[in-house]
Amino acid sequence: CLFSHKSSKREWKPLEDHSCTDVPWLLLFILFCIGMGFICGFSIATGAAARLLSGYDSYGNICGQKNVKVEGIVNSGLDLTHKKYVFFLDPCNIDLVHQKIKSIALCVSACPRKELKTLADIQKFAETNGSTLCSYELQPSEYTTDPRAAKLCPKYPVPESAPIPFFHRCAPVNISCYAKFAEALITFVSDSSVLHRLISGVMTSKEIIMGLCLLSLVLSMILMVIIRYISRVLVWILTVLVILGSLGGTGVLWWLYAKQRLSASALDTQIAKDNLQALLIYAIAATVFTVILFLIMLIMRKRVALTIALFHVAGKVFIHLPLLVFQPFWTFFVLILFWTYWITVLLFLGTTGSPVPNEEGFVEFRMAGPLKYMWWYHVVGLIWISEFILACQQMTVAGAVVTYYFTREKRNLPFTPILASVNRLVCYHLGTVAKGSFIITLVKIPRMILMYIHTQLKGKENACARCMLKACICCLWCLEKCLTYLNQNAYTATAINSTNFCTSAKDAFVILVENALRVAAINTVGDFMLFLGKVLIVCSTGLAGVMLLNYQRDYTIWVLPLIIVCLFAFLVAHCFLSIYEMVVDVLFLCFAIDTKYNDGSPGREFYMDKVLMEFVENSRKSMKEAGRGGGAEGRELKPM
Repeated sequence: CLFSHKSSKREWKPLEDHSCTDVPWLLLFILFCIGMGFICGFSIATGAAARLLSGYDSYGNICGQKNVKVEGIVNSGLDLTHKKYVFFLDPCNIDLVHQKIKSIALCVSACPRKELKTLADIQKFAETNGSTLCSYELQPSEYTTDPRAAKLCPKYPVPESAPIPFFHRCAPVNISCYAKFAEALITFVSDSSVLHRLISGVMTSKEIIMGLCLLSLVLSMILMVIIRYISRVLVWILTVLVILGSLGGTGVLWWLYAKQRLSASALDTQIAKDNLQALLIYAIAATVFTVILFLIMLIMRKRVALTIALFHVAGKVFIHLPLLVFQPFWTFFVLILFWTYWITVLLFLGTTGSPVPNEEGFVEFRMAGPLKYMWWYHVVGLIWISEFILACQQMTVAGAVVTYYFTREKRNLPFTPILASVNRLVCYHLGTVAKGSFIITLVKIPRMILMYIHTQLKGKENACARCMLKACICCLWCLEKCLTYLNQNAYTATAINSTNFCTSAKDAFVILVENALRVAAINTVGDFMLFLGKVLIVCSTGLAGVMLLNYQRDYTIWVLPLIIVCLFAFLVAHCFLSIYEMVVDVLFLCFAIDTKYNDGSPGREFYMDKVLMEFVENSRKSMKEAGRGGGAEGRELKPM
């Protein structure tokens, strides 16, 4: 972006013309998506889809069809047309490290629908149902006489099992079979009865859970409408809490220091001296922090008014653009579709490759050569395309809000500004979105690699290496957050001027630096206000849940339903209020550009709302009274 040839000194011309931006990056993204499609097609063409859906045994045979002989492997190349289900001889033997079932797999014609306690029961099941649960080389008549049956027949008692829908695997009906696996995932459940009670609590209260989830959705929508009316109250609450908290904390520390000093004079010990010195350091640090905090609040007190005004205007935006409320739904729906596709292809890749004998004489499917690295490409695709979808949402919201802000007569707004923004995105700015999302991907991948290394080396590395890894992960996380914020503002600049990503990012960065204190005020006060909104929704939903679940007598434990409801409420509140935060950020950049290039004089009238005009008017009056106004800064603002 440093090589961008356009100057940020040029005039901004909101919505005057549109042109295609970052076309090479769009072509690169399309080529990348074609590569993702090739991976899917390759895995299907090599039989991975059939092996995943139909299942295969330990000898490389796909269940439910005729198979080709694998050289060097006995029992391969069998005709298993009538044996459509995969059965594991020991389904409860799970390898948690390698995440697979350590058991011989066979193709059978039916899953055992009841528990089989002896070899005689297994033999009777085979004779009655025609489903042989022992290895292929044993006939049902040999189950109770052949000594090889101890190794080639399932471990008994054989648990009752049922086929998994669409995947043709026989899975035990009783979840206690996976007690070890469940214990590794849910460490707080030491008794299976507790798990059963928790699950029964969820199942019997599913109607209440769905109702409370709907309540959190309604509360989030209501809060987005009324937050512009309570923003001033929230700011005052925040200010009072900060003042009381800092003064109270500092006062308590000095009181403890004075009390300890009186007792330390009587107890002349080293411990007392150390405690006294620590309290003195804490009290001094708290005092310095309180003074600095008060100075910051004194400097930024006028800029807090801008935050309140922006929240008020954001509420008006949602009234004029009600479809903005549904943006999280569409984005989440598209992400779910993509993640479903991605997981499906990942499962295909897990069964792709050529049959290779392993150390135990069974078959595993492995890819050789460069093809074995395809899953790396697939992982990069997960990150890039997910970020691309989120960036499309940001560009859509930015385009709609920019249209609202820079339309002087709100009656002349397009019938559906959201759809108009989507149309501009698809026709002109997909390349910009692809480039911005790729930059985030470049930061995410090293961070994820470092997190994986840190997880794998847990308990093995020394303290210095652990500290360096955590520091690198933290720095990359901070860089990612900063780039995400800059990208969002770059998308807004692109929506305004239809410039490429680098030019837009540079222009937006210059505007943000010029308004650094205002940005700090909005990102502190505004974010805290939205956090309070999330807490309000979660607490309201949780309180309603406690009151409703308290009268439910059909189960014993309702902790898990309440946790599910509160987590869902927080997720919903975060999705909706993040859109609100996005709208506020876009409005601020539009406001900053408006005040920079317009002054209210004829021919340079403001685009801003009356509430923002009142803020500018009050700011100029206060500057004039302080002796710092004059000239253009002192001119009266013209009406819209």
